[in-house]
Amino acid sequence: MTTTRPASLPFTGDPAADALLANDPLALLIGFVLDQQVTVQKAFAGPAELRRRLGTLDAAALAAMDPATFTSAFTARPALHRFPGAMAARVQELCTVIARDHGGDASRIWTEAVDGADLERRLRALPGIGEMKARTLVGLLARRFDVRPPGWESVAPDHPTLADVDSAEALAAYQEQKRAWKASQKAAARA
Repeated sequence: MTTTRPASLPFTGDPAADALLANDPLALLIGFVLDQQVTVQKAFAGPAELRRRLGTLDAAALAAMDPATFTSAFTARPALHRFPGAMAARVQELCTVIARDHGGDASRIWTEAVDGADLERRLRALPGIGEMKARTLVGLLARRFDVRPPGWESVAPDHPTLADVDSAEALAAYQEQKRAWKASQKAAARA
């Protein structure tokens, strides 16, 4: 399966970090792993900063790195995440799985998927990627990278997600919509 790549994904506001997300499949996956309990901008800027701090985003090199060294890249100020120790362990585990199961090539997760259900299963098998993130990734891969294995539509989300974000304005609208949804969920829980 051939894929096309956008020049960048408008998730951080930093042109170099946004370009890295579009051009390095591991960076994209790391951004999704980091995308919890921090802003989209912080999560997806993480891969570029991690590469700057460690000098690489090679899955095998990161997987083989001493865990203390790897964690120090996350905890150095400013920390790469609100929970730098836990996220360092999860990202290193992600790199281990990609190095071991996919020959170090994160794109094989989608280029070797036989259909949409297989793609979702392959994504969900990754550390830090649950059902919602897997489905969002399916939508993003289809809409931005033309990765459309048969049946991808049945596993892509049918509600707004990061897969729909194609500009800084769309990101702001998505984040506002997400804040409103979370507020309504909290209000419903209190009622």
